[in-house]
Amino acid sequence: MKRFKSSIRQWWPYYLMMAPALIFFFIFHYMPVWEAKIAFEQLRIIPPNIWGGLKHFELLFSSTIFWQVLANTLIISAMKIVFVFPVPIIVALLLNEVRGTGTRKFIQSAIYLPHFLSWVVIAGIFIAVLSPSTGAVNEITGFFGFQPVSFMTETGTIRWVLVFSEIWRSAGWDSLLYLAAIMSIDQELYQAAEIDGANRWQKIFYVTIPGIVPTIATLFILNAGMFLNADLNQVINFTNDIVRSQIDILDTYVYRIGLQTGQYSLATAAGLFKAGLGMILIMSAHFISKKLTGKGIW
Repeated sequence: MKRFKSSIRQWWPYYLMMAPALIFFFIFHYMPVWEAKIAFEQLRIIPPNIWGGLKHFELLFSSTIFWQVLANTLIISAMKIVFVFPVPIIVALLLNEVRGTGTRKFIQSAIYLPHFLSWVVIAGIFIAVLSPSTGAVNEITGFFGFQPVSFMTETGTIRWVLVFSEIWRSAGWDSLLYLAAIMSIDQELYQAAEIDGANRWQKIFYVTIPGIVPTIATLFILNAGMFLNADLNQVINFTNDIVRSQIDILDTYVYRIGLQTGQYSLATAAGLFKAGLGMILIMSAHFISKKLTGKGIW
Protein backbone atom coordinates (compact mmCIF):
# COMPACT_ATOMS: atom_id res chain seq x y z
CA MET A 1 0.00 0.00 0.00
CA LYS A 2 2.88 2.36 0.82
CA ARG A 3 4.47 1.60 -2.55
CA PHE A 4 1.15 2.34 -4.28
CA LYS A 5 0.80 5.70 -2.48
CA SER A 6 4.39 6.56 -3.29
CA SER A 7 3.78 5.72 -6.95
CA ILE A 8 0.69 7.96 -6.99
CA ARG A 9 2.61 10.87 -5.47
CA GLN A 10 5.50 10.44 -7.90
CA TRP A 11 3.57 9.85 -11.12
CA TRP A 12 0.28 11.69 -10.43
CA PRO A 13 0.51 13.93 -13.55
CA TYR A 14 0.61 10.82 -15.76
CA TYR A 15 -2.26 9.16 -13.88
CA LEU A 16 -4.22 12.40 -14.28
CA MET A 17 -3.59 12.30 -18.04
CA MET A 18 -4.79 8.69 -18.15
CA ALA A 19 -7.92 9.38 -16.10
CA PRO A 20 -10.25 10.54 -18.95
CA ALA A 21 -9.45 7.45 -21.04
CA LEU A 22 -9.87 5.14 -18.05
CA ILE A 23 -13.21 6.73 -17.15
CA PHE A 24 -14.36 6.46 -20.76
CA PHE A 25 -13.51 2.74 -20.97
CA PHE A 26 -15.08 2.06 -17.58
CA ILE A 27 -18.36 3.76 -18.47
CA PHE A 28 -18.75 2.64 -22.08
CA HIS A 29 -16.89 -0.71 -22.13
CA TYR A 30 -17.00 -2.27 -18.67
CA MET A 31 -20.29 -1.09 -17.14
CA PRO A 32 -22.34 -2.32 -20.15
CA VAL A 33 -20.98 -5.85 -19.60
CA TRP A 34 -23.29 -6.22 -16.60
CA GLU A 35 -26.30 -5.21 -18.69
CA ALA A 36 -25.54 -7.98 -21.20
CA LYS A 37 -27.76 -10.11 -18.99
CA ILE A 38 -30.81 -8.64 -20.73
CA ALA A 39 -30.03 -11.06 -23.57
CA PHE A 40 -31.50 -13.71 -21.23
CA GLU A 41 -34.38 -11.57 -19.93
CA GLN A 42 -37.73 -10.29 -21.12
CA LEU A 43 -37.64 -6.52 -20.60
CA ARG A 44 -40.50 -4.85 -18.75
CA ILE A 45 -41.34 -1.17 -18.49
CA ILE A 46 -41.56 -1.56 -14.72
CA PRO A 47 -38.70 -3.68 -13.25
CA PRO A 48 -37.87 -6.37 -12.43
CA ASN A 49 -37.38 -8.05 -15.78
CA ILE A 50 -38.61 -11.59 -16.41
CA TRP A 51 -36.00 -14.33 -16.90
CA GLY A 52 -36.35 -15.68 -20.44
CA GLY A 53 -33.45 -18.11 -20.70
CA LEU A 54 -32.27 -18.79 -24.25
CA LYS A 55 -35.51 -17.59 -25.82
CA HIS A 56 -33.90 -14.67 -27.66
CA PHE A 57 -31.03 -16.79 -28.95
CA GLU A 58 -33.51 -19.36 -30.30
CA LEU A 59 -35.42 -16.56 -32.03
CA LEU A 60 -32.16 -15.18 -33.42
CA PHE A 61 -30.94 -18.49 -34.81
CA SER A 62 -34.32 -19.28 -36.36
CA SER A 63 -34.24 -16.04 -38.38
CA THR A 64 -33.14 -16.34 -42.01
CA ILE A 65 -32.21 -12.64 -41.97
CA PHE A 66 -29.72 -13.25 -39.16
CA TRP A 67 -27.92 -15.98 -41.12
CA GLN A 68 -27.80 -13.77 -44.22
CA VAL A 69 -26.36 -10.94 -42.13
CA LEU A 70 -23.81 -13.29 -40.56
CA ALA A 71 -22.78 -14.55 -44.02
CA ASN A 72 -22.34 -10.96 -45.25
CA THR A 73 -20.23 -10.14 -42.19
CA LEU A 74 -17.98 -13.17 -42.69
CA ILE A 75 -17.52 -12.48 -46.41
CA ILE A 76 -16.73 -8.78 -46.01
CA SER A 77 -14.43 -9.39 -43.04
CA ALA A 78 -12.59 -12.17 -44.91
CA MET A 79 -12.13 -9.90 -47.93
CA LYS A 80 -10.68 -7.20 -45.69
CA ILE A 81 -8.29 -9.62 -43.97
CA VAL A 82 -7.05 -10.98 -47.31
CA PHE A 83 -6.83 -7.73 -49.26
CA VAL A 84 -6.53 -4.95 -46.65
CA PHE A 85 -4.29 -6.46 -43.95
CA PRO A 86 -1.18 -6.98 -46.17
CA VAL A 87 -1.28 -3.49 -47.72
CA PRO A 88 0.14 -1.52 -44.72
CA ILE A 89 3.01 -4.05 -44.54
CA ILE A 90 3.81 -3.47 -48.22
CA VAL A 91 3.51 0.31 -47.78
CA ALA A 92 5.89 0.25 -44.80
CA LEU A 93 8.43 -1.84 -46.71
CA LEU A 94 8.29 0.52 -49.69
CA LEU A 95 8.52 3.66 -47.54
CA ASN A 96 11.55 2.21 -45.79
CA GLU A 97 13.29 2.00 -49.16
CA VAL A 98 12.70 5.68 -50.01
CA ARG A 99 16.02 7.37 -49.40
CA GLY A 100 15.08 11.03 -49.90
CA THR A 101 13.84 12.49 -46.60
CA GLY A 102 11.71 15.17 -48.28
CA THR A 103 10.15 12.67 -50.69
CA ARG A 104 9.36 10.27 -47.85
CA LYS A 105 7.72 13.00 -45.75
CA PHE A 106 5.60 14.11 -48.70
CA ILE A 107 4.43 10.54 -49.42
CA GLN A 108 3.71 9.89 -45.74
CA SER A 109 1.66 13.09 -45.42
CA ALA A 110 -0.34 12.19 -48.53
CA ILE A 111 -1.18 8.63 -47.48
CA TYR A 112 -1.85 9.49 -43.81
CA LEU A 113 -4.42 12.20 -44.63
CA PRO A 114 -7.41 9.89 -45.43
CA HIS A 115 -7.24 8.42 -41.92
CA PHE A 116 -8.39 11.76 -40.49
CA LEU A 117 -11.45 11.95 -42.75
CA SER A 118 -14.80 10.67 -41.48
CA TRP A 119 -16.63 7.93 -43.34
CA VAL A 120 -19.29 10.51 -44.27
CA VAL A 121 -16.68 12.49 -46.22
CA ILE A 122 -15.07 9.38 -47.69
CA ALA A 123 -18.45 8.04 -48.83
CA GLY A 124 -19.14 11.37 -50.54
CA ILE A 125 -15.76 11.21 -52.31
CA PHE A 126 -16.34 7.65 -53.55
CA ILE A 127 -19.92 8.41 -54.66
CA ALA A 128 -18.56 11.31 -56.74
CA VAL A 129 -15.56 9.44 -58.13
CA LEU A 130 -17.54 6.27 -58.96
CA SER A 131 -20.61 8.03 -60.40
CA PRO A 132 -21.71 6.29 -63.64
CA SER A 133 -22.35 9.64 -65.35
CA THR A 134 -19.74 12.10 -64.07
CA GLY A 135 -17.33 9.96 -62.04
CA ALA A 136 -13.62 10.02 -62.89
CA VAL A 137 -13.34 6.21 -62.91
CA ASN A 138 -16.11 5.72 -65.48
CA GLU A 139 -14.80 8.56 -67.60
CA ILE A 140 -11.38 6.88 -67.74
CA THR A 141 -12.81 3.43 -68.49
CA GLY A 142 -15.20 4.99 -71.03
CA PHE A 143 -12.20 6.46 -72.86
CA PHE A 144 -11.04 2.88 -73.45
CA GLY A 145 -14.46 1.79 -74.70
CA PHE A 146 -15.95 0.25 -71.56
CA GLN A 147 -19.56 0.77 -70.55
CA PRO A 148 -20.26 2.83 -67.39
CA VAL A 149 -20.69 0.84 -64.19
CA SER A 150 -22.75 2.00 -61.21
CA PHE A 151 -20.31 0.71 -58.59
CA MET A 152 -22.31 2.02 -55.63
CA THR A 153 -25.56 0.33 -56.67
CA GLU A 154 -24.25 -2.91 -58.18
CA THR A 155 -24.53 -5.92 -55.87
CA GLY A 156 -21.46 -7.43 -57.52
CA THR A 157 -19.17 -4.45 -56.89
CA ILE A 158 -20.30 -2.85 -53.63
CA ARG A 159 -18.25 -5.19 -51.42
CA TRP A 160 -15.14 -4.34 -53.44
CA VAL A 161 -15.92 -0.65 -52.96
CA LEU A 162 -15.86 -1.29 -49.18
CA VAL A 163 -12.50 -3.05 -49.49
CA PHE A 164 -10.83 -0.38 -51.63
CA SER A 165 -12.19 2.49 -49.55
CA GLU A 166 -10.84 0.77 -46.41
CA ILE A 167 -7.42 0.40 -48.06
CA TRP A 168 -7.42 4.06 -49.11
CA ARG A 169 -8.36 5.23 -45.63
CA SER A 170 -6.26 3.00 -43.39
CA ALA A 171 -3.23 1.67 -45.29
CA GLY A 172 -1.01 4.72 -44.72
CA TRP A 173 -1.84 5.18 -41.04
CA ASP A 174 -1.60 1.47 -40.19
CA SER A 175 1.82 1.31 -41.81
CA LEU A 176 3.18 3.43 -38.92
CA LEU A 177 3.36 0.40 -36.61
CA TYR A 178 5.30 -1.59 -39.17
CA LEU A 179 7.63 1.35 -39.87
CA ALA A 180 8.34 1.60 -36.14
CA ALA A 181 9.10 -2.14 -36.06
CA ILE A 182 11.42 -1.77 -39.06
CA MET A 183 13.29 1.11 -37.38
CA SER A 184 13.92 -1.09 -34.33
CA ILE A 185 15.77 -3.76 -36.38
CA ASP A 186 19.46 -3.91 -35.55
CA GLN A 187 21.36 -2.11 -38.34
CA GLU A 188 24.25 -4.54 -37.96
CA LEU A 189 22.06 -7.18 -39.59
CA TYR A 190 21.86 -5.06 -42.74
CA GLN A 191 25.60 -4.46 -42.67
CA ALA A 192 26.23 -8.19 -42.35
CA ALA A 193 23.85 -8.83 -45.26
CA GLU A 194 25.75 -6.29 -47.40
CA ILE A 195 29.04 -7.99 -46.58
CA ASP A 196 27.50 -11.28 -47.72
CA GLY A 197 26.58 -9.62 -51.03
CA ALA A 198 22.83 -9.23 -50.48
CA ASN A 199 21.00 -6.74 -52.69
CA ARG A 200 18.10 -4.54 -51.53
CA TRP A 201 15.43 -7.15 -52.32
CA GLN A 202 17.34 -9.85 -50.46
CA LYS A 203 17.74 -7.58 -47.43
CA ILE A 204 13.97 -7.03 -47.43
CA PHE A 205 13.17 -10.74 -47.60
CA TYR A 206 15.88 -12.03 -45.27
CA VAL A 207 16.29 -9.17 -42.76
CA THR A 208 13.38 -6.74 -42.76
CA ILE A 209 10.42 -9.11 -43.04
CA PRO A 210 11.71 -11.61 -40.43
CA GLY A 211 12.38 -8.63 -38.15
CA ILE A 212 8.76 -7.48 -38.21
CA VAL A 213 7.15 -10.94 -37.99
CA PRO A 214 6.31 -10.48 -34.25
CA THR A 215 4.49 -7.21 -35.06
CA ILE A 216 2.66 -8.83 -37.98
CA ALA A 217 1.64 -11.79 -35.80
CA THR A 218 0.38 -9.55 -32.98
CA LEU A 219 -1.65 -7.31 -35.29
CA PHE A 220 -3.06 -10.31 -37.14
CA ILE A 221 -4.29 -11.78 -33.85
CA LEU A 222 -5.90 -8.46 -32.88
CA ASN A 223 -7.52 -8.21 -36.31
CA ALA A 224 -8.82 -11.77 -35.91
CA GLY A 225 -10.49 -10.70 -32.65
CA MET A 226 -12.22 -7.88 -34.55
CA PHE A 227 -13.01 -10.13 -37.52
CA LEU A 228 -16.77 -9.67 -37.15
CA ASN A 229 -16.58 -5.88 -36.81
CA ALA A 230 -16.66 -5.12 -40.59
CA ASP A 231 -16.97 -1.38 -39.66
CA LEU A 232 -20.47 -0.12 -38.83
CA ASN A 233 -19.72 3.51 -39.79
CA GLN A 234 -18.41 2.54 -43.20
CA VAL A 235 -21.34 0.27 -44.08
CA ILE A 236 -23.99 2.75 -42.89
CA ASN A 237 -22.54 5.48 -45.12
CA PHE A 238 -22.10 3.25 -48.18
CA THR A 239 -25.40 1.38 -47.98
CA ASN A 240 -28.57 1.96 -49.99
CA ASP A 241 -31.75 -0.02 -50.58
CA ILE A 242 -30.39 -1.72 -53.69
CA VAL A 243 -27.23 -3.20 -52.14
CA ARG A 244 -28.43 -3.58 -48.54
CA SER A 245 -28.80 -7.35 -48.91
CA GLN A 246 -25.09 -7.63 -49.81
CA ILE A 247 -23.57 -5.45 -47.08
CA ASP A 248 -26.02 -5.71 -44.20
CA ILE A 249 -23.71 -6.87 -41.38
CA LEU A 250 -24.11 -7.87 -37.74
CA ASP A 251 -23.48 -4.34 -36.48
CA THR A 252 -26.11 -2.79 -38.72
CA TYR A 253 -28.50 -5.61 -37.80
CA VAL A 254 -27.99 -4.94 -34.07
CA TYR A 255 -28.38 -1.20 -34.65
CA ARG A 256 -31.60 -1.72 -36.61
CA ILE A 257 -33.38 -4.17 -34.29
CA GLY A 258 -32.10 -2.48 -31.13
CA LEU A 259 -32.30 1.27 -31.65
CA GLN A 260 -34.81 1.45 -34.49
CA THR A 261 -37.33 -1.23 -33.48
CA GLY A 262 -36.69 -1.34 -29.72
CA GLN A 263 -35.99 -5.09 -29.48
CA TYR A 264 -33.20 -4.56 -26.96
CA SER A 265 -33.00 -8.12 -25.66
CA LEU A 266 -32.76 -9.58 -29.16
CA ALA A 267 -30.15 -7.00 -30.17
CA THR A 268 -28.12 -7.77 -27.03
CA ALA A 269 -28.31 -11.49 -27.81
CA ALA A 270 -26.92 -10.81 -31.30
CA GLY A 271 -24.16 -8.62 -29.85
CA LEU A 272 -23.30 -11.26 -27.23
CA PHE A 273 -23.11 -13.93 -29.93
CA LYS A 274 -20.73 -11.70 -31.90
CA ALA A 275 -18.56 -11.05 -28.82
CA GLY A 276 -18.36 -14.77 -27.98
CA LEU A 277 -17.41 -15.67 -31.54
CA GLY A 278 -14.80 -12.90 -31.54
CA MET A 279 -13.25 -14.32 -28.36
CA ILE A 280 -13.04 -17.76 -29.96
CA LEU A 281 -11.40 -16.29 -33.06
CA ILE A 282 -8.77 -14.30 -31.14
CA MET A 283 -7.86 -17.30 -28.98
CA SER A 284 -7.64 -19.55 -32.05
CA ALA A 285 -5.45 -17.02 -33.88
CA HIS A 286 -3.20 -16.71 -30.82
CA PHE A 287 -2.59 -20.45 -30.50
CA ILE A 288 -2.10 -20.92 -34.27
CA SER A 289 0.39 -18.02 -34.37
CA LYS A 290 2.16 -19.38 -31.30
CA LYS A 291 2.53 -22.75 -32.98
CA LEU A 292 3.67 -21.43 -36.36
CA THR A 293 5.82 -18.41 -35.43
CA GLY A 294 6.41 -18.78 -31.70
CA LYS A 295 4.81 -15.34 -31.22
CA GLY A 296 1.42 -14.52 -29.75
CA ILE A 297 -0.24 -11.87 -27.66
CA TRP A 298 1.32 -13.32 -24.50
